[in-house]
Amino acid sequence: MCFADEIRKLLINSSEAFSEEKAGDMVIFGSGKANIIAVPIKAKSPDEAEEQHGILSEIIEKMEKRPIVIAEDTWYRQKRQLEARIRAHIGIFGHIQARNCEIRKIDKTVSSGFMNACHGYGDASCRYRYGLFVKHCRGNCPDGITEGMMVASAGFSNARRWIKGNKTVRSYEWIRYASLPDIRVAGGMGKILKSFTREVGPDDVMSYADLEWSDGSAYKLLGFKPESFRSPVLFMIDPGTWSRTPVGRIGGTGKSHIENSCCLYYKNLGSLKYRLDTTGF
Repeated sequence: MCFADEIRKLLINSSEAFSEEKAGDMVIFGSGKANIIAVPIKAKSPDEAEEQHGILSEIIEKMEKRPIVIAEDTWYRQKRQLEARIRAHIGIFGHIQARNCEIRKIDKTVSSGFMNACHGYGDASCRYRYGLFVKHCRGNCPDGITEGMMVASAGFSNARRWIKGNKTVRSYEWIRYASLPDIRVAGGMGKILKSFTREVGPDDVMSYADLEWSDGSAYKLLGFKPESFRSPVLFMIDPGTWSRTPVGRIGGTGKSHIENSCCLYYKNLGSLKYRLDTTGF
């Protein structure tokens, strides 16, 4: 069973009505709640990956609603997380109000364990780490969620400083945010952001929206403004482990590896950079 078949099975088991069409090797699943594009990893050279990237970009441009893009290697590395995210996008998730939770600072061990289990990219280096814990359920917590449980977490960088006019600007990056699989914490991002700004007092906070999953609408709701586009990245992929390595870290274009290995290639969609002026937040 290929990974597109597994996505199809997930949608069928979720009783989600959907359409299906092919675009070359890619499969497009469409429903009223979310569009999903399953992208196989078959490119044997950077040029083939570039061609696939162009076709994928053209497909997305013609769609009214921005789709979720799932590359084959990501699916096999993070299947559990992606299944949960797909269910959430089609409206199948437990719901918790952030007002019923409290924020606590957490250490790296707790944070990294949570991120590796719940975030698509796993853990990252962060200076400030926070957890959102259920304070009280009031009889309506989703199954498996109990008082005192951590349901979401976020991580921020240390300050980056530069001079703007006569002022030293302290900017921080919002590096990670994740909630438990199949759980959506209403107001969770905003609650953590306010706690961070009260504690640290940044001049601004920036973050990136992965264009394979989002156009950054969650950041817009929090007052962030789009600032710039971060270019797509070409990855060399080991089909045995599905591990990714950015070609830029290898040197050159990666073409020198084609004859001597069975590696594959994939070019992602890049990301949007967002920034929030927190001086009046």
